[in-house]
This record gives sequence, structure tokens and C-alpha cells, in this order.
Amino acid sequence: MDYLVVFLVLVVFLQTRVTDLKRAVVCLASQSVIIAIACFVIGFSHGNDIHAVMPGVLTLIVKVIFIPGAVYRLVQKLKNEREIVSASNVNYSTMAAALFLVMGYALVERLMPGAAGRDIVASSILMIMTGLSLMVLRKRAIIQICGLITLENGIYLLGLLMTEGLPLVVELGVFLDVLIAVVVLVILTSRMRLSFMTTDTSVMKKLKG
Repeated sequence: MDYLVVFLVLVVFLQTRVTDLKRAVVCLASQSVIIAIACFVIGFSHGNDIHAVMPGVLTLIVKVIFIPGAVYRLVQKLKNEREIVSASNVNYSTMAAALFLVMGYALVERLMPGAAGRDIVASSILMIMTGLSLMVLRKRAIIQICGLITLENGIYLLGLLMTEGLPLVVELGVFLDVLIAVVVLVILTSRMRLSFMTTDTSVMKKLKG
């Protein structure tokens, strides 16, 4: 599990450096693969029934195959596949992610000293805060969608660890909510591309009366 946490943190930091939209989707899919493997590890550590397998299977279907596939198809339709941000903004994003990781470990040591899953909790906090920062600071709708899924992955992994496996009904509800949200966002992003010839959300300011 320690190796999964290391790879997960590496992917999250890589997300803060990526400006190419296709690579951002690949990073999102890689992150979801790691989350799926973590689901299998946590599930099998508490039993061998279908409930142990279902979270990982749902993660693979929804977050590894369907959502990245839908976003990737949308990216292929875009002429400009790169988000225009300065090098300083990218560096600030990486520095913020490093600060979030330190903050995560500080919170774990403060609230749960000596906890067994301290690395997972700290990486979950890193994902939540990094996903939120991507949604707020980045202008491209595609990057913001990736930030939303990153935030949700962090919340889901944290809940999975704390509850030692969420109830099946809750898992289905969470995945359904995320699936509907992403489908709506992909449709809106596609309509934005057709209307404004870009997915830069800053153009929405033109709609102000």
C-alpha cells in the first residue's frame, strides 16, 4: 500500500505541472487506476465477498474507462489542446501541492497520532485540496473537470479508509452522482466549444449583463 501512496502522490504532483489537455486526462486515468487498486487492497483486507470487489470494479468502469474516455473524446475535438498558463503559475501550483501534503501530514499527526493509515489520509487531503485548487485556479473546463474528479477521488479514498468499506448503496449513489455531474460538464463544455470556439471558462464573463 505504501507504493500505491507514493505513485498516487507522484501523479497528483504531475497534474499540477501538466498543461496539455490530453496528458491531463491520462494523469486522471492513471490516478483512478491507483484508486481502484487501493479499493481492491482495502476491500480484500476486510473480506472476500462481492462487497470487497465492487468498489474497485465500479472505479475501473466509471473513473478509469467511461469518464476519461468521454473527456478524451472531447479533447480530440479541440484545436488548441494546451492550456495557456505561465511557468510561474505552474510552479505556484506545484508549491501549493507540496504545502497541501505537509498540511495533510500535520493534520494527521495532530488529530490521529500514530494512526496506521496516516499516509493514505495525508494523500487524500492532498488530492482534495489539489483538486479544489485546479477547479479554482485553472481556466480550461477540461482541467477543471479533472480537478473535480481528483477532489472526489480524495474524498472517496478517505471515506473508504475511515469506514473500512462503504455500504454498497452509498457506493452506487456516489458513483451515480459523479457520473451524472461529469456527463453534464462534458455536454456543457462541448456546447461552450461550439459557441465560443474555446473551453476557456474566462470567456463566460462576457455573458454578464
